[in-house]
Amino acid sequence: MARTGTRTIAPLALAVVLALGAGPVRAGLFDDDEARKAIIDLRERIRQGDDESKARQDELGRANAKLAEQIDVLRRSLLDLNNQLEAIRGDMARLRGSNEQLARDVADVQQRQRDMGQVLDERLRRLEPVKTTVDGNEVTVDQDEKHAFDTALATVRGGDFDKAVAQLGDFQRRYAGSVYADQVRFWLGNALYGKRDYKGAITAFRAFVAAAPNHARAPDALLAIANCQAETKDVRGARRTIEDLLKTYPRSEAAQAGKERLATLK
Repeated sequence: MARTGTRTIAPLALAVVLALGAGPVRAGLFDDDEARKAIIDLRERIRQGDDESKARQDELGRANAKLAEQIDVLRRSLLDLNNQLEAIRGDMARLRGSNEQLARDVADVQQRQRDMGQVLDERLRRLEPVKTTVDGNEVTVDQDEKHAFDTALATVRGGDFDKAVAQLGDFQRRYAGSVYADQVRFWLGNALYGKRDYKGAITAFRAFVAAAPNHARAPDALLAIANCQAETKDVRGARRTIEDLLKTYPRSEAAQAGKERLATLK
């Protein structure tokens, strides 16, 4: 804008110069007042042009400053927005990590529940009673109870009498009213006899006969008592026991064997 003002004022200044320097021929056209007036007018126009140029420059400076301020505000806003975006990305990353961990935790819990369910089902199956035959009668017993008896009986038949005595004694403590009680007493007597604990065997066999006098193995138990007594040199006691066997169970195989055994007792 300052250049525009200068182009406007230049012709006027040139005209004044030409008027003043035209020489005597044209000097008469202007008097001193007119010359001064022209100069003053020229100066006023120049001053106005300068003021206008300065005003425009000031206005442009203010506009540039305002624009710079707006740009700075926009730059700070963009920086804040970028920081917010980074924070959101971080939160999303943490959220994804949390979701993944939660998914793993849920999967672990579900797997543990399945495992626990399988264990529980297995335990329930073990607790479910099973049908079996004891002394010719079909009965229902707990699986653990049956397993304990079968294990102890297998130990007796395997010849490990010390272990068998321990297992049968433990069975009596755990299952006092078991359907296997009579058989446990009988096999305990056999295990004690096998380990040559004759007094213990006599006690076990007597308990068996007293609890189950009609049991199919009661005659065998009496014969076993007589054998224990013979082993302890109680011949008189052995003879009395065989006599009781012959009197109580005369038709049993044990009675026939007792007769043969009686002939050897002296």
